[in-house]
Amino acid sequence: MRGDDQQQGAMWSYISPERRVPADHPLRPIREMVNVVLKDMSQGFGRIYAREGRPSIPPEHLLRALLLQVLYSVRSERMLIEQLDYNLLFRWFVGLNMDDRVWNPTTFTKNRERLIDAAIADKFFERVLVMAREAGFLSDEHFTVDGTLIEAWAGHKSFKPKGSTDDDTDDSGNPTVDFRGERRRNETHESTTDPEARLYRKSHGTESKLCFAGHVLMDNRHGLAVDGRLTEATSRSERESGLEMAQEIARGSGVTLGADKAYDTRGFVDGLRELEITPHVAAKVRHSAVDGRTTRHPGYAISQRKRKRVEEIFGWLKTVALLRKTRHRGKRRVGWMFRFALAAYNLIRMRNLAWGSP
Repeated sequence: MRGDDQQQGAMWSYISPERRVPADHPLRPIREMVNVVLKDMSQGFGRIYAREGRPSIPPEHLLRALLLQVLYSVRSERMLIEQLDYNLLFRWFVGLNMDDRVWNPTTFTKNRERLIDAAIADKFFERVLVMAREAGFLSDEHFTVDGTLIEAWAGHKSFKPKGSTDDDTDDSGNPTVDFRGERRRNETHESTTDPEARLYRKSHGTESKLCFAGHVLMDNRHGLAVDGRLTEATSRSERESGLEMAQEIARGSGVTLGADKAYDTRGFVDGLRELEITPHVAAKVRHSAVDGRTTRHPGYAISQRKRKRVEEIFGWLKTVALLRKTRHRGKRRVGWMFRFALAAYNLIRMRNLAWGSP
């Protein structure tokens, strides 16, 4: 018998969002881990809010919502709020009831500086790492370091001589700019949209972009990011950040650090040896700083094979987390989102490891 295509607005619903989400939904284990992390951070949240006044949007709701934005590649906070209004899965994950009113998108803007000043992304990232260590997903021996470029929210037309006041009057919204033949350098030019972005290209034959440099330290055993930071894009930023992050894993003999050929310099290799870290750096064909003392061991070949997994982290950040071109301006804001997205990647990786996925 054919059913009727009729829809009647029901006045009451007796099914909670908890019952509507399947028991085997991939978000369930992530939500459980996030709830544990946020519970541990609850005392810190209390210190960044006033004791009197109107109740604010709970920071736990804001962080869960931002986590959804990263996990589901939501392009803007306005679109995220729109989905929170009608998407039962999103409401359940954030912690909203069926009839709870969704807040205004500008709430993220008003609370972002508070969260950045309190280093909430760093604390969230560290608490996720503690959970991974307790679950046995982290080792203390073998690591990989690498860097990538995060394109800034600024265009080439905004890259002008410092102190320049020249404005084209043909089109104030999208002026005609001809910089052919002009020598443009970071020492003499800066972006009027994001002054902290730097014009840089990572290799010969590629175009220069206004960008930042993102750096990740990865655990080789399970592919988790154990450290990450965002810096200005320079020719030395990868090696300098690599040595800074290496100091956090220096625990005596037995620690190895893999890297690609860009790290094969005398300063970087000697710096690792001073920290008693074995430099498993890909050796250049000529004038390599890595010699047979390192390359002859079987562990060197294993590190060279494992280090390629760091590209999976960068690939996820740029495609799923939408960090190929950042939506924020300034190193503080972009760096905050970079660390938060790394924490989101670790949560997914931990879920997959718990499920037995490779």
